[in-house]
Amino acid sequence: MAMLQRMSTVVKSKMNRLLDRAEDPRETLDYAYEQQMSMLRDVKRGVVEMVTAKRRLELQASKARDNLAKLETQARKALEMGREDLARVALERKQGALAELQGLDLQISDLEMEQEKLTASEQRLQTKVQSFRTKKEVIKAQYNAAQAQVRIGSALSGLSEEMGDVSFAVERAELKTDTMRAKAGAIDELASMNVLDDPLDGGDDIDRELRKLSVASDVDSELEALKAGVSTDKQLPEAKS
Repeated sequence: MAMLQRMSTVVKSKMNRLLDRAEDPRETLDYAYEQQMSMLRDVKRGVVEMVTAKRRLELQASKARDNLAKLETQARKALEMGREDLARVALERKQGALAELQGLDLQISDLEMEQEKLTASEQRLQTKVQSFRTKKEVIKAQYNAAQAQVRIGSALSGLSEEMGDVSFAVERAELKTDTMRAKAGAIDELASMNVLDDPLDGGDDIDRELRKLSVASDVDSELEALKAGVSTDKQLPEAKS
């Protein structure tokens, strides 16, 4: 358990440093998943090593039991041969082998308990990794959807600005068109009222000449009338005399 806590602390420390400089949360999630998978592999490797160590101790314990049986047989044969001294030596060795076997059994028992704990930790970690993997994929899918929505929103925003520019251009074109149509209507109206003269037909010169002739005719008529009046005034005194 202490090993798992240390590994978890190291992973969290690396994760915090990564988050400080990460820009894409998907990369952060993938990194966290890889770290958890690495931790899970380490735990599995620890379980395998513990099982291997226990198996090695079990083999030693089996040899120790065989040695106990052998020493007991030797002690029995020594007594049958009247060699109590040899029997004593065999029994002393048997006591040493028995102590060794008891120590091996104790170590095997401890390893079995540690193996059970480590196996339980492996199963819990396996469950967490699978849960994190599912959550990671969901978050990445949500991030991808949000990222696509942002891109679409940005595109629509740019399209709205462009459409605003187009609308402004259309309004200006319509305004200029209305102004031009108004000018054309005014020209037509003035033309129908003979206010506008065609500069190619020389109308202005003719009008001026006609006005001059009219004025001259009026002056001549008035001059003749004045002459007639003066002539009449002269004839009246002559008639009286």
